[in-house]
Amino acid sequence: MKYFPVPDYHMHTPRCNHAVGDVQAYAQAAIKCGLTEIGMSDHSPMPHGFDAAWRMSLQELPDYLQEVENVADEMQADLTLRIGLEADFHPGTESDVQSMIDAYAWDYLIGSVHFIGDWGFDNPDEIQRWDEMDVEDVYVAYFDLVARSAETGMFDIIGHPDLIKKFGQRAPVGSSRVNHAESNMLDAVKEANMVLEISSAGLRKPVQEIYPHERMVEKAAKRQIPFAFGSDAHAPEEVGHGMEACLDVLSRYGVREIASFEQRQRIMNPIRALS
Repeated sequence: MKYFPVPDYHMHTPRCNHAVGDVQAYAQAAIKCGLTEIGMSDHSPMPHGFDAAWRMSLQELPDYLQEVENVADEMQADLTLRIGLEADFHPGTESDVQSMIDAYAWDYLIGSVHFIGDWGFDNPDEIQRWDEMDVEDVYVAYFDLVARSAETGMFDIIGHPDLIKKFGQRAPVGSSRVNHAESNMLDAVKEANMVLEISSAGLRKPVQEIYPHERMVEKAAKRQIPFAFGSDAHAPEEVGHGMEACLDVLSRYGVREIASFEQRQRIMNPIRALS
């Protein structure tokens, strides 16, 4: 089905060291594909040089903010550009991340889990560690961390909620442990009054599947947990990618609205099909 475009709130800049294109290029790409609102959400700095190769440094943060503000002002007649950040939840770093959050008037914060302990499970350079792991244990540990990220109250959106499947490793079908951990995570998101991201990025990854799995979309919809859309664009041509496929999934489970944000205040917008 064809839909009126919705905000795309997940995209990156070269400051994260694995994306291309400046903010203006993302904005122009959004206008070209009919979007009227987007948000930049580059990978946040982390304390003590943690995962430095895959994110901006604290020294780069002011330049990131200035660039987004400049483009937002320049293109405001054609596009609403929100200022966000994808901030990692990694136990022990909460106070540093909270200080960074408190230092700027963000429109929204995406909270994501990319590490279990010292293992960057979605990093292609560390994919071989999957061979050493019990997949069921990994899934449980991942969902437990996502639940803990929601419980902090630091973020507005849970990023790519089942990123753990990125390379195609699957928990045993019907695992009660995984189902329990997943349900606990959704309960934590609901309790924290947060939003889940529905992300097309998985369609471009080895798993070739939207984040999250339709099973999770159904569970979230029953809990009346809202959704926001993100392409997780790392290049301008990926802006808006897979939007209609994601909206199809939401519509299939009775989700009729999509979230946007301004100064961390949530706004619910109707999902509208094109006639």
